[in-house]
Amino acid sequence: MKLPKSFYLREDTLLIAKELIGKFVFTKIDGNLTGGMIVETEAYIGPFDAGSHAFNNRKTPKNATMFEAGGVAYLYICYGIHDMLNVVTGEAGSSHAILIRAFEPMVGIETMQQRRGNVPLKRLAKGPGSLAKALGLNKSFDKERLTGDLIWIEDQGLIITPENIKATGRVGLSCAEPYFSIPWRFCLSGNAFVSKG
Repeated sequence: MKLPKSFYLREDTLLIAKELIGKFVFTKIDGNLTGGMIVETEAYIGPFDAGSHAFNNRKTPKNATMFEAGGVAYLYICYGIHDMLNVVTGEAGSSHAILIRAFEPMVGIETMQQRRGNVPLKRLAKGPGSLAKALGLNKSFDKERLTGDLIWIEDQGLIITPENIKATGRVGLSCAEPYFSIPWRFCLSGNAFVSKG
């Protein structure tokens, strides 16, 4: 079942980031269905989070999508190279987002390998840049509805218990403590498709 907009409109972004573990992310681009099971996320809590693009309510053309109502994709380019897929959460103006860092490939593997240059299966969608490329996403998909037919996330009834979700510090930040090492990165324990943290 496709996740409804109400799933994303909640203000508890940390809870949503955990609940996304074990959900399934898909794209359908040019008739090609691709995707898999989400195994790693990172939460960014809008104006209070020094690691967030929206820290101190800073709004720019680059991060404006973060201020939309939950249920849209926020895509930006990191290091001028990698596209990053984020899920916007909360009411309009909250500026919360969740970075989808890795998934276990399930559907359209051949198409994803073509997009990624025939890398090994375990590296296909490990890390947010690889993930977006495997799904065929780039900055042009920014603000795309997550309840539409281009990018969406499904609940397929898989139950992930809290004991199976590991919380660690987020990856690649340069902000001050406590936000540098705050454990807002969530991953499925023991899953081979989780990125190196």
